[in-house]
Amino acid sequence: MEKLANPKNTKEIVQKYEFSFRKKLGQNFLIDPSVPERIVETAQITKDDCVVEIGPGIGTLTQYLAEAAGKVVAVEVDRMLIPILEETLDGYGNVTVIHGDILKTDLGAVAREHNGGRPLKIAANLPYYITTPIIMDLLTKRVPVSSMTVMVQREVGERMIAGPGTKDYGALSLAVQYYTEPKMAFPVPPSCFMPRPKVESTVMHLACREKPPVEVPDEELLFAVIRAAFGQRRKTLVNSLANAPSLSFTKEQTAEAVLRMGLSPTVRGEALTLRQFGELSGLLGEYR
Repeated sequence: MEKLANPKNTKEIVQKYEFSFRKKLGQNFLIDPSVPERIVETAQITKDDCVVEIGPGIGTLTQYLAEAAGKVVAVEVDRMLIPILEETLDGYGNVTVIHGDILKTDLGAVAREHNGGRPLKIAANLPYYITTPIIMDLLTKRVPVSSMTVMVQREVGERMIAGPGTKDYGALSLAVQYYTEPKMAFPVPPSCFMPRPKVESTVMHLACREKPPVEVPDEELLFAVIRAAFGQRRKTLVNSLANAPSLSFTKEQTAEAVLRMGLSPTVRGEALTLRQFGELSGLLGEYR
């Protein structure tokens, strides 16, 4: 099968199967060969790797992954794409296609079955409507993954690497930076896709940490505090936490914890670093 990463071959396979792009699934297929080549390079994929691809589409990136990796497991939610993948990936004996939802796929079982239990690498042109839930699910479930190299909407990538005091800084920034070392690898313009999206894209490389940069007694409480702090950005940190339905601390307890850290009672959540959120969650945990 010829490589799909060009407009001609993509159009031919789409027309052959009378495939209709489904906007609700965020389907935009790559048509520039330099992009999958750079994704493989960024992910540092070798024959020792088992790669899980999320949303292979018609198999454009999959073909490049299969040539570089020892094994590829592609998880596709759209049943209409399965027969297309059977054709476009014919001849790639190291590829397994799973029809399913990545949010319901047991990647631990995938690692055991296809990689001897060793950590997987994730590679994906993620559907933009569900990027954050997928990333958060992969991070918080502690699945056996060493790195993720994913195409995302540029503004989501900017949120992943944002620091305190910036408009892009938020719960996603802190979660990604807690679990991984994120890097914006390279931009991808709309012209590299069919159909063209209305937004700019970027490829992110997230190297999963063996140990978080901050030690906390209660990780669940840490992220409950973070989510509450950014739930109402315009409010002070004390008011955001005291009014959060997911937390049970009084305003007095919250204010005391903030003052014990040497912070102003009017400080907002966007001003705190990850380390400060770790300290705050530890102090609040004392009131339980």
